[in-house]
Amino acid sequence: MSQKDIINWDDSSAHVPNMPKARQVKVWDLLVRVTHWTVAAGIIANLFFTEDGGEWHEYVGYTVLGLVVIRLLWGLVGTRYARFTGFFPTPKRLKRHVSDLSVRRVDEQNLGHNPLAALMMLSLWAVTIGLGLTGYLMEAGLFGDKEVLEEIHELLANSLYLLVPLHIIAAIAMSYWQRQNLIKSMITGKKTVTDKPTTMK
Repeated sequence: MSQKDIINWDDSSAHVPNMPKARQVKVWDLLVRVTHWTVAAGIIANLFFTEDGGEWHEYVGYTVLGLVVIRLLWGLVGTRYARFTGFFPTPKRLKRHVSDLSVRRVDEQNLGHNPLAALMMLSLWAVTIGLGLTGYLMEAGLFGDKEVLEEIHELLANSLYLLVPLHIIAAIAMSYWQRQNLIKSMITGKKTVTDKPTTMK
């Protein structure tokens, strides 16, 4: 980890022997945070406030689609914790993460998306892209059976009523379990990590 990633040291426990130090680390860059909250706002707007098939519904949908594409590209060339190589949910990573969770380990916490969170993000991105594509195909008339597209579009939209609350609940639960405010970290970009390995009891 480079020196520029370290924001601030908390030396309040320096006088206590074997007490691990805590430091603030910059994890989420500005693009990750902006796309995250803008996509979230767009999804909520189209689920609850815009008229299905209306002009604003289309504008918001295409904007969200464009932001997701930008985020996916950033996952290839972006900063350390934004890249897929750092959080792609391989079976090995998933197994290790579940094992760490079972003992409430904090020293091996994933600074970026943990593997389970990565599965959620990939699912949300896939649904968003599917919504954008089916919406475009319906309007452009490039697919023979419009009713089929409408059904797929509606199914994808309805899946968000499950995925979005699950994402929020998981973020709150993990914040409690890791004693780490994950929602706040997606606003500030910073997470708190410990200097020495330890296991919470």
